[in-house]
Amino acid sequence: MSPESFLEAAKRQVLLFDGAMGTEIQRLNPKPEDFPDGKDGFNDGLILSRPEWIKQIHRSYLKAGADCIETNTFGSNKLKLDEYGYGDKTVEFNKKAAELAREVCNEFKDRPRYVIGSMGPTGYLPSSNDPDLGQKPLDEIRDAFMLQAEGLILGGVDALLIETSQDILEVKLAIEACHMAMEKVGKKVPIIANITLDQYGKMLLGTSVQAAYTTVSDMKIDAFGLNCSTGPAEMAPSVRWLSEQGLPILVMPNAGMPHNEGGRAVYKMGPKEISEALAEFVSKYDHVRMVGGCCGTNPQHIAELRKALDSSSTR
Repeated sequence: MSPESFLEAAKRQVLLFDGAMGTEIQRLNPKPEDFPDGKDGFNDGLILSRPEWIKQIHRSYLKAGADCIETNTFGSNKLKLDEYGYGDKTVEFNKKAAELAREVCNEFKDRPRYVIGSMGPTGYLPSSNDPDLGQKPLDEIRDAFMLQAEGLILGGVDALLIETSQDILEVKLAIEACHMAMEKVGKKVPIIANITLDQYGKMLLGTSVQAAYTTVSDMKIDAFGLNCSTGPAEMAPSVRWLSEQGLPILVMPNAGMPHNEGGRAVYKMGPKEISEALAEFVSKYDHVRMVGGCCGTNPQHIAELRKALDSSSTR
């Protein structure tokens, strides 16, 4: 019997995603020499120079009970990789990151674990009139995502996650790119489109959750979600509205709103608080089929969430 697919599993139970990657990397105190070519801050590049670190982070989330881990490719579209001199290797780079995550999932034999291909923003805002950020040709943005999606699919991901999106036009381009990559590779995988909302329920350029959902929900995506920017409380009205629409929902809040402490963003919501808030979404709304954590969440948050999901009857 072939193992249950990601979408089949999400129908049967609420799937638990992992928590933050960036903050877990910071906890390892990387030095410039830990990054490829000494390029300080090139977190995605650690799959090449410190693959054991990335495996260790993936493993810690799976041990905490996550059903799904995200590849360390948040900034691995071609435009972002160009900044570090790896743009011409976009396909191989993403393939390697997906294979690394799959290797760790294969260590766990108790139940299926899923690899989700993380696709963060390009850093451009194609909908805006900004002289720098708004001038990138649309086909260049789409191609940057297409190469990334191609690599992730070749590396064997179970789904593609377009996340932390701040411009709905960029989300559309990323979704088109995913479909193009699937056609090229000859393999279909589910697409999840996640947007980021501020505390007033708007994307960076003012798009409401209703407008964002309506714009992309008929583009053959398999789930829609919210991640980053706020904690669960600020997401509640948007989650309530989304739960009345058709698509399954993924909810990945930060550990509360960020507090500035000495120039650093600090997230103060503990594991218990996050898990209670997300367990409430799950029990209230049938359409919430996937939950996890974004900035400030760690394996302790995910372990607590695992307990909350296991003890609720919605699993």
